[in-house]
Amino acid sequence: MINIKTILASLCCGLVFNTTIAQSQFKLTYDKPAVEWTQALPIGNGSLGAMIFGGVSQEHIQFNEETLWAGKPHDYAHKGASNYLAEIRQLLATGNQREAQNLAQKEFMSEPLKQVPYQPFGDVYIDFKGHEIFTHYNRTLDLENAIHTVSYKVNGTEFKREVFSSFPDKIMAIHLSASKAKALHFDLWLDAIHETKSVVSNGNSQTLEVKVKDGVLRGVATLKITTNGKLKEVNGKLQITQASQATVYLAAATNFVNFKDVSGNPEQLTKAVLAPVSNKKYAEVKAKHIQDYQSLYNRFQLHLGDNGKAANPTDKRIYDFWKNPNDPQLVALYVQYARYLTIASSRPGSKPATLQGIWNHKLIPPWFSSYTTNINLEMNYWPVEMYNLSECHEPLFDFIEEIAQTGKVVAKEHYNAEGWIVHHNVDIWRGAAPVNASHHGIWLGGAAWLSSHIWEHYLFTQDKEFLKEKYPLLRDAALFYSQFLYKDPNTGYLISSPSNSPEIGGLVAGPTMDHQLIRALFKDCIQASAILKTDQAFAEKLQNMIPQIAPNKIGKHGQLQEWLEDVDDPNNHHRHVSHLWAVHPGNEINYEETPELMQAAKQSLEYRGDAGTGWSLAWKINFWSRFRDGDRAYQLLHNLLSPAEHEERKIGGGSYPNLFDAHPPFQIDGNFGGASGILEMLLQSQLGKIELLPALPAALPSGKVSGIVARGGFELAFEWENGNLKGVKLLSKKGMPCILKYKDKVIEFNTEVGKTYPFDGMLQKK
Repeated sequence: MINIKTILASLCCGLVFNTTIAQSQFKLTYDKPAVEWTQALPIGNGSLGAMIFGGVSQEHIQFNEETLWAGKPHDYAHKGASNYLAEIRQLLATGNQREAQNLAQKEFMSEPLKQVPYQPFGDVYIDFKGHEIFTHYNRTLDLENAIHTVSYKVNGTEFKREVFSSFPDKIMAIHLSASKAKALHFDLWLDAIHETKSVVSNGNSQTLEVKVKDGVLRGVATLKITTNGKLKEVNGKLQITQASQATVYLAAATNFVNFKDVSGNPEQLTKAVLAPVSNKKYAEVKAKHIQDYQSLYNRFQLHLGDNGKAANPTDKRIYDFWKNPNDPQLVALYVQYARYLTIASSRPGSKPATLQGIWNHKLIPPWFSSYTTNINLEMNYWPVEMYNLSECHEPLFDFIEEIAQTGKVVAKEHYNAEGWIVHHNVDIWRGAAPVNASHHGIWLGGAAWLSSHIWEHYLFTQDKEFLKEKYPLLRDAALFYSQFLYKDPNTGYLISSPSNSPEIGGLVAGPTMDHQLIRALFKDCIQASAILKTDQAFAEKLQNMIPQIAPNKIGKHGQLQEWLEDVDDPNNHHRHVSHLWAVHPGNEINYEETPELMQAAKQSLEYRGDAGTGWSLAWKINFWSRFRDGDRAYQLLHNLLSPAEHEERKIGGGSYPNLFDAHPPFQIDGNFGGASGILEMLLQSQLGKIELLPALPAALPSGKVSGIVARGGFELAFEWENGNLKGVKLLSKKGMPCILKYKDKVIEFNTEVGKTYPFDGMLQKK
């Protein structure tokens, strides 16, 4: 039998396998409504997101628009901070850490000291009187078409709701239907938890206006409803009776234009969005949404087998996986869910995904739901190139362009240096100065780590025009560090001071992570300079500086040192393992070139242990994949996919019932980092070659993947069976030379643009 979904998928992908395993298996499904927010299910179009509870007598849809934040345009730089830089360095060099931290807290931190939170926007409520007793309940998020569905029966009548957030039409759509004529009756209204708000009805529409408490931003959300029933306003609610179907379109906007400009007109914006869809049939809007979404989603397929558990409710599967981690389809679902969340929270023209993507229901969310650059923001984008969503990387590049502007001011005011810098946390106003407290806020790696995404995007796409456009960001970040590094009076090395190793050890001089990041940035900048044939003198300067930077060192416990001094505590089980950055996502430390350092890094990870919060577990999965220990990586995946905060499970981390990552509380980075770690089990390309199944766990003996992307502009499809590679197809998008590796077999060959190269399980050409 021909599988029409596979045919449609093949039109969107460079490579797919002929398979009868339907993509439609990739669903989150539940047999009861959500009670908690972390049981609700997310939708999004990059800018407009919502959490759907799927209630019966009352539906609750809590929604967000990405630009509604507290605060106002503001320069966070501390004027004159650079006057104290030399003194802080001297205090650290002479062992006076407490005095250095106190001075830095007083004279070196941002103004004001704290940034501002991302805000919830509003809520849609729908009341269904007489629906208290129901049967045949089902709640589903279908990853194949990005549509949330609720269905149930009341007195023999089937009621159904579909909800999605459309990128092409910029709206949220809600479609309600009943299987019997004139059986659909409900009340619909908007509300918000903001103190300053108003709701006004006008015919078949209702508008919510909110104003943030501490800031200048306000938001306007308007919904319009069409129905074949009767409609009237009753006590501020739109009341629909005697209908069999109804469609609601909602648009939301704020007065935010950019981080310097808040002169936007949200009333006009919402009207402009709703006007084109107001008279469109629901089927047309739905089809347009699905076509747009599947143009991204269908590029990649992953099948790891199904032992019959895919039909079970997702929350039960998470619990069962904790008890017995034998649900390979759940592992594949986790990857596809991460891809879904990427598409939902990061589209061209939108802002990048925050700590919570675009989903937040609290006025003061955890860690302000901000952009945390000492791992969390970057982790959101670790898998984006590899699982074939390259354009979803664009919001991060836009973010870097903006933060480089404010970061230039901070570089001058705080360090008297050229170029740009960003510290560990950023809000929508693009604050680049060190915030909160000197013992963790003066972390210097942000510009280097963010810049690595520019270089990685180039490596995956081989897009020289992109590299040329973004090269000034690389160069100016490198320029800052070239002027910031100073000669340590105790060791003679160039070091980063003052700084932090994220969240451990306080204010220090010369943390290992900084030096790994700076060396990687310098090397990337040198290579980019050569490719673009520019800045040769600057590239030579960077090349000369690299050997002078404090190197990675092996300490007395056989560990990779986290600091200049050999003071690591092997009993420290902190969730941050920042000094292993050069293992992943960096590649300076690897088995081929630095095996001793690789072993030391592995020892450090052993000391840290396997426990951790959600994102920490995700990072460790990537580490163990790079250590080529698939079974240990899968052990960490077991922890990540176990139920968070379950009464039987006393440790943190894991997954909520809606598969959101649990720090706890919810942080989306673990979803993306976990997906990255799973893909690293299957393919690695960070060392100039494509290595297949480098860390395949015994728990995933057979499977197939297609549309997976490797550095060099290559897209692959391959299968494995009983732990052995079965066949490979490699599509060359840029005609680059290729090195393909599987176990001890390595082949090198030249490629042509657009040509596909098939191989058998021993890498023999077919």
